[in-house]
Amino acid sequence: MVRTVDETTTVLQITPSERTALQMIADGQPNRDIADRLCVSEHALDTVLDNLCARMGTSNRHEAVAAAVRRGIVSAEAPASHS
Repeated sequence: MVRTVDETTTVLQITPSERTALQMIADGQPNRDIADRLCVSEHALDTVLDNLCARMGTSNRHEAVAAAVRRGIVSAEAPASHS
């Protein structure tokens, strides 16, 4: 859901599952792992992400993640390397 606070501020409301999916994409997790974590099929995950992209005004999930990082919804920290 998107709601307008005033003429210049728009608030994007996302579900905890959408936030989890965005964070897992940012972390480089494959779709299968994301779908398993959310207990949905990969097809359902694609639908959720397509709808989220439309609400965010982005054309793909990578743009959605970048927008979510800019808005402080998810972090873009690189995963720790295992030496």
